[in-house]
Amino acid sequence: MASISQTDNAVVRLVDSTLFDALQVGASDIHLETDPSGLTVKYRLDGALNQATKIDTLAMADQMISRIKVLAELDIGERRIPQDGRFKVNCLGKSIDLRVSIMPSVYGEDAVLRLLDRSTLTSQSQQLTLETLGFDKSTLTQIRRLAKAPYGMFLVTGPTGSGKTTTLYAALTESKTEEEKVITIEDPVEYKLDGVLQIPVNEKKGFTFAKGLRSILRHDPDKIMVGEIRDADTAQVAVQSALTGHLVFTSVHANNAFDVLGRFLHMGIDPYTFVSALNGVVAQRLVRMLCEHCKQPMLSDEADFDLFQSLGHEHTDLQTYPLFKPVGCSHCRGTGYKGRKAIAEVLLIDDVLRDKIANREPMQTIKAYALSKGTVPLLEKGMQLVRAGRTTLDEVSRVAFSN
Repeated sequence: MASISQTDNAVVRLVDSTLFDALQVGASDIHLETDPSGLTVKYRLDGALNQATKIDTLAMADQMISRIKVLAELDIGERRIPQDGRFKVNCLGKSIDLRVSIMPSVYGEDAVLRLLDRSTLTSQSQQLTLETLGFDKSTLTQIRRLAKAPYGMFLVTGPTGSGKTTTLYAALTESKTEEEKVITIEDPVEYKLDGVLQIPVNEKKGFTFAKGLRSILRHDPDKIMVGEIRDADTAQVAVQSALTGHLVFTSVHANNAFDVLGRFLHMGIDPYTFVSALNGVVAQRLVRMLCEHCKQPMLSDEADFDLFQSLGHEHTDLQTYPLFKPVGCSHCRGTGYKGRKAIAEVLLIDDVLRDKIANREPMQTIKAYALSKGTVPLLEKGMQLVRAGRTTLDEVSRVAFSN
């Protein structure tokens, strides 16, 4: 019995120390990945995974996953299907929410824990502005224009973890006034905003985005934020809301600002109705910045010419770029990168563009017109940071590509 107790205590200490270390370094997620010899612990720092430690025994790996299940009130006997849960811990004087995803694998089970520091989110929401996100001046001007429109739809798009929700919150925080009724519906509510009615989705109870949005419209709002458009029903209600005098802030998953157009049409939304409601689209990414303590100049012959060319630049351009490379030091935990900056391409919808989209003109024609009116592609925004010596070609190619 003593040995079992000691093992249990060792597992508890291991899980606790893993959570503590992840919070200390500012990780957004913890990945526990099982393999034939045990388990690898990785932290997601600035959007990229970094190995933290290795558990060399399968028995300890299984017990660590079981400990996570117990904390999240999941079924420790079920190992064949995915499970999702959540729990809270108090650490470093803060209350931390953890969302848990357990997934079966060929070697056992993997776990991913998303860390949410509620106290940080609450304090951030008090000072959350678009400028704090790092957008360049032209992007800031365009986003603020969209956020202060009297009605219509303001769409933000990008992959998971690209900062879409934060941008929506910042735009909403900057543009809301005491004279307006602002309501959000989210899954889950991430930031707490003063003077805003925030409603969490509860799909288990049948309270979906679409159903909640219909109820919100009867609550006399001026501005509405819909956390994410996931289906045709929600898209239809959101478009109708934008057409009936409300300003709708929302997000959708798409690769770039132009793909959003096809996404809505694919969901069966009438193109004329959609473009009549749409004011603009912001497609964004988060780019890792080079660590200022250890970055080193890169000679032109060290640069990957094939990569440079794939990003739309000629070999001669290499001579004019102040290229730097990541090295790694104690300040950046050996990654060579420290912190992230948002980049975005903004597509503003005018009457000419509305006609082109409604008439289903080729996407190449629509893109050419948008570029002529000042839309700067994501790739070019990333390359501006490369030219400024802030990031690398590899990082830009990771988050944006030429198409």
